[in-house]
Amino acid sequence: MNTINLTIAPIFNDDCKPAIDLILPIQQIEFNVPVTIEDQPDLLDIEANYHQAGGNFWGAKINNELVGTIALLNTGHNAGALRKMFVKKEFRGKEYGIAQQLLETLITYCREKNINDIYLGTVDMLKAAHRFYEKNSFNHIEATDLPSYFPRMMADNKFYHLHLNV
Repeated sequence: MNTINLTIAPIFNDDCKPAIDLILPIQQIEFNVPVTIEDQPDLLDIEANYHQAGGNFWGAKINNELVGTIALLNTGHNAGALRKMFVKKEFRGKEYGIAQQLLETLITYCREKNINDIYLGTVDMLKAAHRFYEKNSFNHIEATDLPSYFPRMMADNKFYHLHLNV
């Protein structure tokens, strides 16, 4: 791993703009996912959508630049939805390990909060993301196997589940 000054910590509304500036280009330009900020109002108020509901939103920063995000939406039922997992292209991969550290931060939080089940939705074209989730013991499930309380995003068409033994 490269020696970098990486910090992972919860982010709040003062980081909404940097989060949007990181996430939207990855979605729209890099992966051509037809999603806009209007489709993701949660990014305009991180505190109300994640923190106040018992979830969290973390940012990975290098030299105070936001280079990665991951969020947990608390869905109740001792479950949560993994959202907004993005790492800036030049910081992806095992060399930096940022995605892995973000996921481990989220899983540690879930264990501390007795959240036993993590669900997520993604899109078919994100093959590297599928491999990453599968490598981390997430199981592919059909949309029909999602719990009724899972908040589906419009673009998502591939779903995963991880059960934690808390």
